[in-house]
Amino acid sequence: MFRRSLRRRGPRCFGDNPELGSDDGSRASLRTMERLKWVHRLQTITQAGLTYTRDPYDRQRYELLQELTAEIAASMAAPSSASWLEIIRAEKGYATPKVDVRAVVEQNGKLLFMRESSDGLWSLPGGWADIGESPSRIAEREVLEETGFEVTASKLLALYDKARHDHPPEFWYCYKLFVRCELRGGAPTRGIETLDTGFFGVSELPPLSTARVTEAQVRRMFEHIARPELATDFD
Repeated sequence: MFRRSLRRRGPRCFGDNPELGSDDGSRASLRTMERLKWVHRLQTITQAGLTYTRDPYDRQRYELLQELTAEIAASMAAPSSASWLEIIRAEKGYATPKVDVRAVVEQNGKLLFMRESSDGLWSLPGGWADIGESPSRIAEREVLEETGFEVTASKLLALYDKARHDHPPEFWYCYKLFVRCELRGGAPTRGIETLDTGFFGVSELPPLSTARVTEAQVRRMFEHIARPELATDFD
């Protein structure tokens, strides 16, 4: 449980700051996306610089640039228990995208969803990938831990660049894997992360946690279930 409490913080989404939505929503969203690109680029530069530099003066400059990155991020989001500088400094090594794995579990033409305790909305089971586990193992474990059902991963349905889909702006640059899983047994359970579980058809989708899955992605997963000959989606 301690391991999961460290990694299951939920997506770090921007746009919740009321000042950002005070004028036209579409213009505010575009500004947020542009500033988020600056944050991503600055984070990448500073993280790589701190990883490879051997010059103490350059290290000091990268650390100052890291502080500026944190200030920009803080101006875009509501306050949190951890400072943005702490969050940014926690990342070490060359900056690469994070990986989010979602499980697609079908029963009688419906897909398995879980209701997130963090926002009260619904998502396909899943979460951040853990080092040392394969995507199939992650999908199977997430389903069991979040819903109580036992599954076997069978196919990678999609690998998406999250920034190219209609998610709220997020601090981490992320790739999303959607893995089809065959239902084997178990029974629905609730836990720290899960308020409820249920199977829903394409015409009865619950309110979605769009930081995790979008309606377009879910509908595409229904297409994959209906047409198993489809190739894996990417980007």
